[in-house]
Amino acid sequence: MRTRITDLLNIDFPIIQGGLAYLAYSNLAVAVSEAGGLGQITAMSLSSPEELRHEIKLVKEMTSKPFGVNFAIGQHGRSYEDMLEVAIEENVPAISMTGGNPSPILERLKDTSIKKLVLVAAKRQAVKAEQLGADAVMVVGHEGGGHLGRADTGTIVLVPQVVDAVSIPVIASGGIGDGRGLMAALALGAEGVEMGTRFIATKECIHAHPLYKEQIIAASEEDTTVIKRSLGTPARAISNEWTKKILEIEKENPTYDSLKTYISGKANKNYIHCGKDSEGFGWAGQIVGRIQEELSVNELINTIMEEAEQIRMRWNS
Repeated sequence: MRTRITDLLNIDFPIIQGGLAYLAYSNLAVAVSEAGGLGQITAMSLSSPEELRHEIKLVKEMTSKPFGVNFAIGQHGRSYEDMLEVAIEENVPAISMTGGNPSPILERLKDTSIKKLVLVAAKRQAVKAEQLGADAVMVVGHEGGGHLGRADTGTIVLVPQVVDAVSIPVIASGGIGDGRGLMAALALGAEGVEMGTRFIATKECIHAHPLYKEQIIAASEEDTTVIKRSLGTPARAISNEWTKKILEIEKENPTYDSLKTYISGKANKNYIHCGKDSEGFGWAGQIVGRIQEELSVNELINTIMEEAEQIRMRWNS
């Protein structure tokens, strides 16, 4: 399956693994890239530039295929400049940017061979990203897990809006986890998909606690909720007692100081790393309703592509 995204990133299949804070490290990135997609390392979840360099070198040792480094701008309360320099020094094939203003990173990457991907949640953001030099945009709809746009626009409406507004390739994200989602994205004019939640429920996502994976598999599409709306940074998580408490605080006293303990990285890791359901939260999109089992990354991507090919054959007939 060739598209402008497979050509741009030199990958076999137009499938990109999301940044996945505190989960997307070398082991998962290698598995996705080896299976024909684009695996990614999450830079800002690492403790230092040296740790990022170590993760990049691990990926290079285990695969010769392209991979990316994701920068969650402004999401961790830290500067990213030192991390970015490491990624440039190591000449990583691709860098993706999520959250915040991508302009400084795009400017710094201007004279490099690194492919530049920007996550957007609105048409105007996509147009701006193209003007600033992005090679492709990843468009996340309201169904997605983790941080979303402020509007409640779904993927099926947002993707063609962006496709019509830019000339660079568009990657669809949000509510996608199988071959039907991939083919739907292509029908909307996208040239690839980004998946986050679906890659958590894989065997190579070793940093995700079994409870987190089990709850993703057991959940229906109604078992997620959007938190942090009151702060202007809405994000979708699995519903539990912790997220209910967050929503109560947002209703009664919607300030960062009242929420910071509940929405912290520590609370996130309590759940996703330690399985402490009553002491934290985990990001997940509405695609949880379509996830029925934990697969290896290779099994997942092969299944997606087989299903996509069956749909293509049905369309042709």
